[in-house]
Amino acid sequence: MRFDIITIFPEFFGAVFDYGIVRRARAAGLVEVAAHDLRGWTKDKHKVVDDRPFGGGDGMVLKPEPIFEAVESLAGACDANSLRAKGVRVVLLSPQGRVLTQGVAGELARCEHVVVICGRYEGVDERVADRLATDEISIGDYVLSGGEPAAVVLVDAVVRLIPGALGSETSAVNESFAEDVLDFPHYTRPPEFRGMRVPEILLGGHHAGIARWRRRAALRKTRRNRPDLLEDASLSEEDRAGLDEPEE
Repeated sequence: MRFDIITIFPEFFGAVFDYGIVRRARAAGLVEVAAHDLRGWTKDKHKVVDDRPFGGGDGMVLKPEPIFEAVESLAGACDANSLRAKGVRVVLLSPQGRVLTQGVAGELARCEHVVVICGRYEGVDERVADRLATDEISIGDYVLSGGEPAAVVLVDAVVRLIPGALGSETSAVNESFAEDVLDFPHYTRPPEFRGMRVPEILLGGHHAGIARWRRRAALRKTRRNRPDLLEDASLSEEDRAGLDEPEE
């Protein structure tokens, strides 16, 4: 899988992908990540990538010409329908996009090529969203100074879902949001710390009992921290019964 990131600050990505799972996936040949300076696709002497917004207002807007040129150069097309037909996804990172979820990350993990456009200033010319981007994605309901931090989040979330990236086929399945519930609580040594004991069920070898405890604990944590997720979660009768029981 290949990620091409279009940005006005390519140096931002200098070492950020040289750690953890993304580094291992790159070393294993599972993924390639490259950051490209948008100014490389300008045609004027000063390499201008932004201009004032029509209609007035504060700030500057990224111009469409260099972005279209960049995507065409990197992906061989500059129209969303053509790009989809080639199996390429062009992601415009924007507060106006659909929220990045585990499901959206899973969609992108099945692609061979993802081009990521990092916005800046007051935003990106809307013609990029209308005609060029196959996906407009937000990482949350807040505003960043630019799309670069969001690009790091996107790449990390997607790479971990590429088969082989985590080294365990069950790791991604067991993580938070994999089944519309949060992950179960995790404990390690020592078994008692400052009067707080690890649940006894986890100290034995009863695997079926541990699995039941983990499922119930995950559901309870979801109800406590993200009850909205349970509205769409697929719950069994045993799940519902466990939620109704008093907590230990």
